[in-house]
Amino acid sequence: QVQLVESGGALVQAGGSLRLSCVVSGRIIRFAPMGWYRQIPGEQREWVVDITSDLSTTYADAVKGRVTISRDNAKNTVYLEMNSWKPEDTAVYYCNRIGPMRSLWHWGKGTQVTVSS
Repeated sequence: QVQLVESGGALVQAGGSLRLSCVVSGRIIRFAPMGWYRQIPGEQREWVVDITSDLSTTYADAVKGRVTISRDNAKNTVYLEMNSWKPEDTAVYYCNRIGPMRSLWHWGKGTQVTVSS
């Protein structure tokens, strides 16, 4: 069974930087496109950014220019680093594979990021 454990969330001031981590167990991610998602209070979970096995990246417009996604296949870990956090980025951040909804792994608990203005 695949387990996703996100960490690194915190209370951060607007304009600050933070790096989130996602450790995957139960499945080797080397060949899997991986992504970060977030759920803003009162809204549905949304895709934020993804990285393919050959390190191509795609970013949502809302975070483009402020976010970097990376992966360490040896550690089976995916990272999200964001600079210039905004209050509207306040959300629970999750990682998962990229693909049709039915192919996604069971969601982890996510990691809370709260941005103060």
